[in-house]
Amino acid sequence: MSHLNYMEKLLDGVEVEWKVLAELGELVRGNGLPKTDFTDTGVPAIHYGQIYTHYGLSTETTLSFVSPETAKKLKKVDTGDVVITNTSENLDDVGKALVYLGEQQAVTGGHATIFKPSKLIIGKYFAYFTQTSTFFSAKRKLAKGTKVIDVSATDMAKIQIPIPCPNNPEKSLAIQAEIVRILDAFTAMTAELTAELNMRKKQYNYYRDQLLSFPCSSVGTQGDVEWRALSEMAEYSKARISYTELDDSNYVGVESLLQNRAGKIDSTRTPDCGNLTQYNPDDILIGNIRPYLKKIWYADRVGGTNGDVLVVHPTDTAINPRYLYQVLADDKFFEYNMQHAKGAKMPRGNKPKIMEYLVPIPFASNREKSLSEQERIVTILDKFDTLTSSITEGLPREIELRQKQYEYYRDLLLSFPKPHSDEAA
Repeated sequence: MSHLNYMEKLLDGVEVEWKVLAELGELVRGNGLPKTDFTDTGVPAIHYGQIYTHYGLSTETTLSFVSPETAKKLKKVDTGDVVITNTSENLDDVGKALVYLGEQQAVTGGHATIFKPSKLIIGKYFAYFTQTSTFFSAKRKLAKGTKVIDVSATDMAKIQIPIPCPNNPEKSLAIQAEIVRILDAFTAMTAELTAELNMRKKQYNYYRDQLLSFPCSSVGTQGDVEWRALSEMAEYSKARISYTELDDSNYVGVESLLQNRAGKIDSTRTPDCGNLTQYNPDDILIGNIRPYLKKIWYADRVGGTNGDVLVVHPTDTAINPRYLYQVLADDKFFEYNMQHAKGAKMPRGNKPKIMEYLVPIPFASNREKSLSEQERIVTILDKFDTLTSSITEGLPREIELRQKQYEYYRDLLLSFPKPHSDEAA
């Protein structure tokens, strides 16, 4: 039986009652807990900010701890409780839920609400429901604030949750448990692929370090490697291109460059006047704002960009442009770039210093051998790039498909019809 047929059979003819969260358990607003209270060991502690930066849907262990003395002042989280965020700078992170499954009682602080489920609902069932568009629409109506968005515990208690078979608690919990089991299975598949991707990334970083680590850090020749300043083999593009030749695909602003060497996406806006910096195939585009974001792209077309993006144009035919890209995509380059960046809140790369960056040239005295070695290094690193960074190939694509599949079935399982009066409202 297919997943779809099984789920349709599971929910076929099931009566549903929408109950406000306050009817399904106790809601306790957290208090206190600044990060300065954290200790290396002690009582498990859940900080609201960590719910949308560290945890997934559930956890058996906490990232942080507090002393027993501090824990006495904080609200308690028992096994099966759900900790919900009340505050964030964006609506997506407000109302994000974390099911605590640890054996030792934990604590939480302010900007979080503890939902202690009654016998009518499973905490994880509720947590999965918080990921649906229905829940998002409900919390959006209750949200207050602009820069900092808040949905209070009092308002959170008003959100309606669908309860199957309300007149038969045993059957209701059995259906909720089955929905949780199915969604857990999809989540586990995605987690397995993500773990595999992380392992590949570690492997990739290992090979990158091995292939691009040469025994020298100053200008000159050491063994089979010669170190040359970037300015000896490349320059910043001086070419210009009219805005009329640019579109979403070939205009590259810093916002359309992806973090962590992940390439670029189409731009959401293009210039409507003037001439801009032109780039050509084999040029290397580097985001010049906040270098630690590691924004870099190897150009495969003609296009244009602005002053927030550097266009490094290779000029030495003895250097494989793709090899130069791999050298500049290395963590060592971005660390160097940050060391010389200007500004604190919004650091910018130092253009003259970037051109002083030392690039290792293997077998520099033998052009043919050097280009052959550069090509070998490029071939290996490009294969790992495809596996770990491409959005259309390799594991990231598979993870994306799994995530869409999970979201489809989650919405199918948790989309229950509301009473007509509610729909009209």
